Amino acid sequence: MSNSFDYPLFPIFAFFGFILPLIPLSWHFKAGNSGTCFYIFWASLSCLNQFVNSIVWKGNVINWAPVWCDISIRITMAATVGLPASSFCIVRRLYGIAAIRTVSTTLAEKRRAILIDSIFCGLLPAIYLALLYIVQGHRFNIYEDIGCMPAVLNSIPSYFIGYSWPLLFGLASAVYCVLSLRAFARRRLEFARFVSTSKGLSLGQYFRLMALSMTEMLCTVPLTIFIIWLGATQSPIEPWISLANTHFDFSRVDQYPAVIYNLRPLAVMGMLFTRWASVACSLLFFLFFGVAEEARRHYGVWFRSILHLFGIRLSSINQTKPFFKSEFSLKLPSTPIKSKSGQFSPAKYSLPSPAPSVPPPVYSVNYTPHAPLGSPARSSVSDFSSTVCSSPNRQSHFGHYEYLPDSPDDTSSTTNVHTAFAI
Repeated sequence: MSNSFDYPLFPIFAFFGFILPLIPLSWHFKAGNSGTCFYIFWASLSCLNQFVNSIVWKGNVINWAPVWCDISIRITMAATVGLPASSFCIVRRLYGIAAIRTVSTTLAEKRRAILIDSIFCGLLPAIYLALLYIVQGHRFNIYEDIGCMPAVLNSIPSYFIGYSWPLLFGLASAVYCVLSLRAFARRRLEFARFVSTSKGLSLGQYFRLMALSMTEMLCTVPLTIFIIWLGATQSPIEPWISLANTHFDFSRVDQYPAVIYNLRPLAVMGMLFTRWASVACSLLFFLFFGVAEEARRHYGVWFRSILHLFGIRLSSINQTKPFFKSEFSLKLPSTPIKSKSGQFSPAKYSLPSPAPSVPPPVYSVNYTPHAPLGSPARSSVSDFSSTVCSSPNRQSHFGHYEYLPDSPDDTSSTTNVHTAFAI
């Protein structure tokens, strides 16, 4: 079984796994979501590490960069704890919100929450690296097409020091997920009201974070159990005698061509699962938060800012003027208009379009109290006049309507009603 089938695919996905989660980082940092920020940090850093290894050691096992491998294996080991710890901090905060405990918090409470998350996601991975030195057999290993990998002695202490941490964080996250769903089911109305008052977390973000934590938990626990089973069954368990015995010839670097390690298909499968897990976590995070509604709003702001650098301005849709605007003008003549045949005919009014250099036209509205407006007759208690100014930006076609008397014999002062529409 060869792992070269994923060569161009894995570096590409690893690179995007490094870049894409960094896009929403500033939004979560401003909102104070420390657990989410640590998740982004460990996922992106792990993908960058895997990307470099897959490029440098493609088709070779030469020890090109010993110092880089020293750093790389520690990133790999720390990320195996950092990602589950970050997921644990996320779901722990979500449980506090679902239990109606921590939404509107003071500045001191926020700082304390960030400090606790920093201990789980920063300090504990550092302690984990220090403890792994006890069971580290030699400096590191180099696998063809994979790159630098930790060299951990397969002994009983290795399972407690190396493999137990991700499993414990995964199980703790599972407990908090169940408690969060239970609290949400009991207090749905209070939960919605509390979340609506939170500036750093919306209802959609809450459920996306819950889905991310549950997915990560469902992947971490089975994968860790599989790695433990693989180590216990596929390789002989060696006794841990002493630190000096374990570190004998510690500077040694073992190199494994693909033709050798491919003889153990299950071991290859374990390595592939391990390095693809970080890429899957990064891309999954971006799918949850990189294409959401709030993310699209940020993309729109960035797009307009980029266009502004080139002198292009796009007005927001909410700030544009309506496409249709109507304005009315009523003109009331004092006498009816009679044609040569003796019949009353509508009066024709023409409203000239204003010149661009002159002020907009002003139309007056005058109501005469004694002028009847057809049947039934109308009267007003007082004279009323109004002035309407059409917009100078709306120079278009005008239409007109006249209001005629009911009877041609009516010689009193009639009223013609003229309505102007500007489109």
